[in-house]
Amino acid sequence: MLETDAQIDACGFDRARAWDTIDITFERQRRAFKDAPYPSLNARRATLRRLRDAIRTHAMVCADAAREDFGIRASDETLLVDLLPSLLHIDHLRRHLRRWMRPSRRSTELLFKTNRAAVHYQPKGVVGIVVPWNFPYYLALGPLATALAAGNRCMIKTSEYAPHASRALRALLEDVCDADEVAVVEGDADCARRFCALPFNHLVFTGSPAVGRHVMQAASRNLTPVTLELGGKSPAVVLRSASIETAARRIVHGKLTNAGQVCVAPDYAFVPQESVDAFCEHARRAHDAQAGDGASATSMIDARGYARMEALLDDARDKGAHVIVCGPNSPETRQFALHIVTNVSPRMRIAREEIFGPILPVFAYASFDDTIDFIRCHERPLALYCFGHDREERERLLRETHAGGVTFNDWGWHVLNHDLPFGGSGTSGMGNYHGEEGFRELSHAKAVFSEHRAFPIELFHPPYGRWAQRLAMRWYFGADVAAALYAIPKFDVDRSDIR
Repeated sequence: MLETDAQIDACGFDRARAWDTIDITFERQRRAFKDAPYPSLNARRATLRRLRDAIRTHAMVCADAAREDFGIRASDETLLVDLLPSLLHIDHLRRHLRRWMRPSRRSTELLFKTNRAAVHYQPKGVVGIVVPWNFPYYLALGPLATALAAGNRCMIKTSEYAPHASRALRALLEDVCDADEVAVVEGDADCARRFCALPFNHLVFTGSPAVGRHVMQAASRNLTPVTLELGGKSPAVVLRSASIETAARRIVHGKLTNAGQVCVAPDYAFVPQESVDAFCEHARRAHDAQAGDGASATSMIDARGYARMEALLDDARDKGAHVIVCGPNSPETRQFALHIVTNVSPRMRIAREEIFGPILPVFAYASFDDTIDFIRCHERPLALYCFGHDREERERLLRETHAGGVTFNDWGWHVLNHDLPFGGSGTSGMGNYHGEEGFRELSHAKAVFSEHRAFPIELFHPPYGRWAQRLAMRWYFGADVAAALYAIPKFDVDRSDIR
């Protein structure tokens, strides 16, 4: 496996050498897949079991590595939101893998009755996985586990913004597989571009929509199919039937988890206009209860991320927003407290850009129709959250808006229920890598038709006009077409005297 760019520079290696290593690793995996194109059920389960055991063994090392990258990130948070979901996902795969691997029986057309049709799910080959920094384990191990369950080999490009987690992941995976089955590639943006240009059999990318466009463009040169898990402004709609206190508490939890650096974090809240003040007060109290003294709050990943939060707030204030500061910020540790923003206008950056941090814009609404219109007029989000118990309004929200996934009365938990697919819609992504849909996504669905030896297919061979063909034409196209084909002599072109 590759060294990081920092190690390469320290040792005086040429960048071309690192790129050559990527190419060599890819060719090695492709040859290995050619030699073993269909791992057995037992082999796949054994690999997943080793992966699960390695996660448990390396858990605290991984938590320490993530803390090194973030500056401050509680070990509990890494275990709960990065590693535990990975274990749950692997357990789900192992429970259902036997059924998913079975050929799926399909019906034949009436013309081909007595024959057999089925779909066989075949491994695609070598799968590339591009991992972001915000969840350096779950967003690597989740797609990896699905790809391994589908019988593939994998190369994982980790983020240069999480070098310690990348090395911890590499050590974990070295306990599980050889490099011809799973390999970790480390490096900068140029390395990532080189990685995405490889002729993978499938490419999984998790990150921003802007970078996702470049990834898709690079993959298109090789006609590589892609799964893109992107982001977007995921709304949280608070209905009038909701408990304002409960909704505020749970939305704030979404904003504080990983300092809001979550692709499915609630980006902004829609609150009934008469409840905005109460919502903001409950949100402030929820921050105080959840953040405590703030010592263990996750840091922004780097100084640029911290500065961006400040710039978003400065822009909002300049354009007339009211900002409620829920706690102190710390430039030294890059810890940023929750900031609740009201009187938001469309001109503000927080109304247009995905926030990806602990800033919560609150939009007041008079009519529920206003919320639906607003969501429909903007780009489709990766997630949508609705708080309340009015069945009609909930159903309208499901029917009349689009989102990658939905959670009612909380945030984000649809992602951690691994029998559900996880994927985007529109600019928030395409494809899935959870649940049965994820297994199908990373498998080739091969159509198989088996014709038994006595089936009289020759009845449909030329010359045309025999009884079986006449019957088929009459059945499917009607008597007029059958008569036009077979019942009219070719020389009888003038039928005006026939009544």
